[in-house]
Formats: sequence, C-alpha cells, structure tokens
Amino acid sequence: MWSTMPNLATVGTCCLVGVIYQSTLFVASLGDSRVVLGKKGSSGGLSAIQLSSEHNANNEDIRWELKDLHPDDPQIVVFKHGVWRVKGIIQVSRSIGDMYMKRQEFNREPIGQKFRIAEPMKRPLMSATPTILSHPLHPNDLFLIFASDGLWEHLSNEKAVEIVHSHPRAGSAKRLIKAALQEAARKREMRYSDLKKIDKKVRRHFHDDITVIVVFLNHDLISRGQTNSTQDSSLSVRSALEH
Repeated sequence: MWSTMPNLATVGTCCLVGVIYQSTLFVASLGDSRVVLGKKGSSGGLSAIQLSSEHNANNEDIRWELKDLHPDDPQIVVFKHGVWRVKGIIQVSRSIGDMYMKRQEFNREPIGQKFRIAEPMKRPLMSATPTILSHPLHPNDLFLIFASDGLWEHLSNEKAVEIVHSHPRAGSAKRLIKAALQEAARKREMRYSDLKKIDKKVRRHFHDDITVIVVFLNHDLISRGQTNSTQDSSLSVRSALEH
C-alpha cells in the first residue's frame, strides 16, 4: 500500500492477549495496555494485582532496555513535550505496525516530517515481540480487567478493581469507561455531560481512546477446561467510542 497510502506506515496499535490453559493464565503484552486481576484476600479484602508489563519510554526500565539495544545512539530516547519518547516521536517501544520506526524504506517522503528521522536507521527502533507472563489461577482470583492505557491514565488499578467489585457484573466495562471519562472531565474542570458533547475527532485532545474488557472467572469451568463457555455473563466489553 506504500504507493497509494503511505501514511499507513505511521499507523500502529498495542495488543493485549489472555489465554487460560490448564488453570494458568498466560498474558502476552505489546505496548502500554494493561491487565489487572481482582483478587479476594485471605482476610476478606480485595487486592488489585497488575499482571502485565508496559512498553512505554516513561518507564525507566524501558529506557534502559532501549539504550542497551541501541548503544551507538545517544538520542534513542528523548524527553519531549513532558514525556520520554523513542527518538522523541512515540512513547511506546513495542507495537504492531508503526513500520516507519522499523524499516528505513518507510521512513521517508511522503510521510509527514514529524515522523521522519534524520539519520539512517541501522536497526528497527521498535519491536513487535510481546512480553509473556504467566499466573497460576487461584479460587480467590475473581476477575480480570483488560484495558488500553486511556483507562489507566485516569483510574488506578485499585480504583478500577473497586468499581467492578462493588457493582453488578452487567455493564462493568461501560462503568469503568464512564468513571475514567468523569475523571478526565474533572481534570479539565468541566462537566461530564459537556465532555460527551465534544466531537469525537476533537475528544482526543481531552482523553485518549479507551477500550475495556472485563472477564469474570468461573473456576468450576476452568478446572474442567471449559473456558469458552458464555452461559453466565462472564464477559463485559466496551469501547469509549460507543459511550
């Protein structure tokens, strides 16, 4: 598509995948989405446990990782517009797509100047290799929240888990997005109802895109290996664009 739609080279996405196999949850993470586990504590309280790592240059360990991968490039991470960015352009260090940061032939005209890098690209500046974590599931593990960074920008892990746990299962994802948008409106000193009236093309200046999936764990089904059952409203999905 380079000859007809070259700007596709500047498009990318994060990805978060969860698979349950033999009573163990495997999470593959690419970019800065996050999965958080809601877990019942031994004393009856509730814990929020983050099960994924985020590939964002604002994290010091990611900056060190990038510097180790690019020892000959003192500008591999640059602090710009208040945040750390790979080459001063993009915050995430891993993604699907973003070919302009991975192959020299896609980092040239006619893509926009803001995406172009002056010096030749010796090796890919970003990766599409996910981090994979595993978590043996326990009967006290209640639910999982998979969400893009737009949610976590406004809600802490603990607050998100509290919201899901203290309300009925139905509509959990929608409830989380509403709470995040209400917080985004509060930070801008405006009403939630006024935020919702803003055109979706302009809304990006007020908050990032948000997608949320909440999975409620049925340990009877998991122990029998029947993790694909949808008999008990075990899934709640919502995108901010629907809200």
